[in-house]
Amino acid sequence: MEILRTPDDRFTGLPDFDYEPHYAEVPAGDGSHATLRVHYLDEGPAGAPPVLLMHGEPSWSFLYRHMIPGLVAAGHRCVAPDLVGFGRSDKPAAMGDYTYARHVAWMSSLLFDTLDLRGATFFGQDWGGLIGLRLVAAAPDRFDRIVVANTGLPTGDQRMTDAFLSWQRFSQETDDFDTGAIVNLGCGGSLADDVVDAYRAPFPDDTFKAGARIFPSLVPTRPDDPAAADNRRAWQVLEAWTKPLLTAFSDSDPITAGGERVFHERVPGAAGQPHTSIEGAHHFLQEEQGPRLAEVVHDFTTRTA
Repeated sequence: MEILRTPDDRFTGLPDFDYEPHYAEVPAGDGSHATLRVHYLDEGPAGAPPVLLMHGEPSWSFLYRHMIPGLVAAGHRCVAPDLVGFGRSDKPAAMGDYTYARHVAWMSSLLFDTLDLRGATFFGQDWGGLIGLRLVAAAPDRFDRIVVANTGLPTGDQRMTDAFLSWQRFSQETDDFDTGAIVNLGCGGSLADDVVDAYRAPFPDDTFKAGARIFPSLVPTRPDDPAAADNRRAWQVLEAWTKPLLTAFSDSDPITAGGERVFHERVPGAAGQPHTSIEGAHHFLQEEQGPRLAEVVHDFTTRTA
């Protein structure tokens, strides 16, 4: 496995992102003794129950810079990892190095084996949900509650939206996979130039984008997908989940519109919760409505403590 590492100077002077980096080594999972360096943010009081903030595609922990201050001020510990292939984390150079199962294993090694998170509130958006909900299902005793936002846990048994299928095709066919422009489009084109550049920072050139490129094709879209059986097993855990689950989807995301209903219908812990629609936000709702989301998460943890 060839492993690339983004130079540190790419992360200098990013707007509103004065956070100390933290790193851990996790097994590469390629049958060798190789390891991958994974980056994560760890802010707030170390002894507080953690809020796990997981990003998706093609963003990184920078996405949570507007949520972390409010949560920390309210007394929470915030842990926000960069998925392998994103942010400050190492980037295997070949698209074939990335599988759904490996992403789950890499994050499990970081969050359970190294950080030993317990009593956690999980917040996941986009691929942060696809990976994070698998982690919750694998170790439900480590989590006290779940917040899902613009995400899902597909098994390939349901038809994906046309918007998602178009995005999947684009990711594999376009010559210019501009991560900053993609996030900006997913925010309705509202981002300032320095913010757009911050979403480009982890990728000095196209050789660093293998993980970002392959991600959309790893979403299970057919029943025999390699990840379909594992996701079905995860749903069995979620269908028995009686601890609190809250949905906080945005009001203007064509990719995941209506995706909250499956959680309301299938997860017992979703019953009676104050599910909310985040107004004035598109796909990357943390970018557009981060302080509001922080309030939602804090209020939820307080009410269900």
